[in-house]
Amino acid sequence: MLSAMVVYQLLPKTNCKRCDLLTCIAFAVKLLNAKRVIEDCPPLLEPKNAEKQKMLREKLAPLEKALETGLIIHSEKCFGCGNCVVACSVNVANDPKGAAVGLGPKSDKVTLMVENGAVKCLNFRECRRFGPAHILCNACISACPNTALEFV
Repeated sequence: MLSAMVVYQLLPKTNCKRCDLLTCIAFAVKLLNAKRVIEDCPPLLEPKNAEKQKMLREKLAPLEKALETGLIIHSEKCFGCGNCVVACSVNVANDPKGAAVGLGPKSDKVTLMVENGAVKCLNFRECRRFGPAHILCNACISACPNTALEFV
């Protein structure tokens, strides 16, 4: 998982405030949360920082696939076992006769389901990480034997 410190190490670390933030570490956090883009840091766009900028773009690229919850589904790693579907407490609570017992979800309030041999996020707004509780749940990724799910 990419951390703010890893992003910070690739920034110019000038605390110039040209991005309208007080520090480069604050900018790093905003980059990770998709609240800022690399182009918001003028010093990073200077030719002397081209290598840092390139490395930063590479590290941030997987985040572009992330849902608003921060979930990334690596479909190439998923083989459709469904462990994540059954482990998700939202699925169990909202679909006790389907997802909770390993059958296909029968409710539109489930977060994950297996379709065509791979997991997909059906309703990310129901995810405990995204909803009003903002609980740092990781049941789905813990249950995955192939690391096909990741939170960033």
